Amino acid sequence: MKITIKNLQDKIPVHPQKIKNLIHKVLKGEKVKESGWINICFVNNSLIKKFNAKFLKTNSATDVLAFNLGRKKKIILADIMISTDTAIKQAGIFKTTPDYELLLYVTHGILHILGYNDRTKPEVRLMREKESEYVDR
Repeated sequence: MKITIKNLQDKIPVHPQKIKNLIHKVLKGEKVKESGWINICFVNNSLIKKFNAKFLKTNSATDVLAFNLGRKKKIILADIMISTDTAIKQAGIFKTTPDYELLLYVTHGILHILGYNDRTKPEVRLMREKESEYVDR
């Protein structure tokens, strides 16, 4: 699996190897054998808001946007955009650190790419359990 990390912001230091290790941990834990690529891009709220409006028709910033571009089985082609501004804000609210929030968002994005959703309460509960499983352990 090829993993590319782009950092287009300057508010939070991004640690590419830590991010890659986490992605591999999630893929292994979810028993993913597919090949392909995953691009992770760290951005500010202004940029993620533009993408959210363009692709999801929601005119607001968000924490994570995950696009699964793969159309074939056995291959992952994914772009994930993460807002560091949101990570800073949420870290203050939840008494965590921005770095911890980024790890949660990376995990959240990967889980979306793998087919997990968070539209219903049971889906949200499962996503939170999975996020905790990979980030906290």
